[in-house]
Amino acid sequence: MKKINLVMGALAVLGIVAVSSFKSNNDDYDVAALRAIYGNGDSTKWPKAEIDSNVVGFQEIGRLGTVPYPANNPTNAEKVKLGKLLFYDPRLSVSNQIACASCHDPQLGWGDGKRVAFGHDRKLGKRNVMTLFNIGFYQKLFWDGRAKSLEDQARFPVADHVEMNMDQDEMAERIKGFAGYKPMFKEAFGDDTVNLDRILKAIATFERTIISRKSRFDVFVKGNKEALTDDEVVGLHLFRTKAKCINCHNGPLFSDNQFHNDGQTLFGTVNEDLGRYNVTKNKKDIGAFKTPSLREVGITGPWFHHGNFTELKDIVSTYNQGNPTVIPKKYLGTPRDSLLPKTSPLVHKLNLTQTEQKQLLAFLQSITNQPPRVKIPEEFPM
Repeated sequence: MKKINLVMGALAVLGIVAVSSFKSNNDDYDVAALRAIYGNGDSTKWPKAEIDSNVVGFQEIGRLGTVPYPANNPTNAEKVKLGKLLFYDPRLSVSNQIACASCHDPQLGWGDGKRVAFGHDRKLGKRNVMTLFNIGFYQKLFWDGRAKSLEDQARFPVADHVEMNMDQDEMAERIKGFAGYKPMFKEAFGDDTVNLDRILKAIATFERTIISRKSRFDVFVKGNKEALTDDEVVGLHLFRTKAKCINCHNGPLFSDNQFHNDGQTLFGTVNEDLGRYNVTKNKKDIGAFKTPSLREVGITGPWFHHGNFTELKDIVSTYNQGNPTVIPKKYLGTPRDSLLPKTSPLVHKLNLTQTEQKQLLAFLQSITNQPPRVKIPEEFPM
């Protein structure tokens, strides 16, 4: 690595080194300068992030704050306990065999480890299961944003015929029939009324507790300069600059909470998915999907809404090439022309070297923790 002189070192500590000064002529990075400036505990002194001019609502990456709770569903320990039981209770499904936890296993990064989910009668779903890590920080839920809150989201899997295949009102009546649940509802809500609204609120309250533990990145940016390896430090810098990841994966969540066409619509194939357009019917949303958080990304694969990527290195390589999209010629000049997807201009060729790609991958591991150990309920109220 290139040695820094005393003047450069002082400037790095003050946070006023130009981005270009971190790079030598042979694509080698000055790790000492990067470590000094990114690990100083003050992100306001970092080099300015290299974001495209059309990025909206940019926030700097950093440590997660406190998950917000809606005014109409405040949290308490009893509600969390109730919500956890309901989350694991397979009796919420018509078959008495499928629970929310069937697709959201903590040992699998709160996903299911499959390309796409399967549920009732082993039917295959159409999309990859999104992790529940940090789900309380999202503003809209599902890949297409069709749910406006966690309480709203919790009702969809129950009624979906491919998932739990249970009428929501019948599910509520079934839970109401288990006398053992009534005192738990009283402790959580103040009286023992059992209804759909409270079931959804309890599940949502539990899900808001599924938050990433402090990562090595969090420790590093708080001021522990030795928490990251050299490659991870360089990867952090690349993430915010040349690699352009921060265009969409910004903020403490490592997600802008927005929707973008990432070039993965798979138009004209059996796996075609028009994304958010299916919800809004607005053509600007064709092929747009929610930006997933990159926290815990190392344990939440396979990735993308279709689950076709099983290696993170392949994702980095694809984005490095600009995520090229191929539209079958047979659809050009046909009525389907109006639905042709357009990849977001935020996605473009990056020209990362092989070494830089490896360093970027190393950084992604610094925001990944080991799968959590969660005590799973062994019995349910009768």
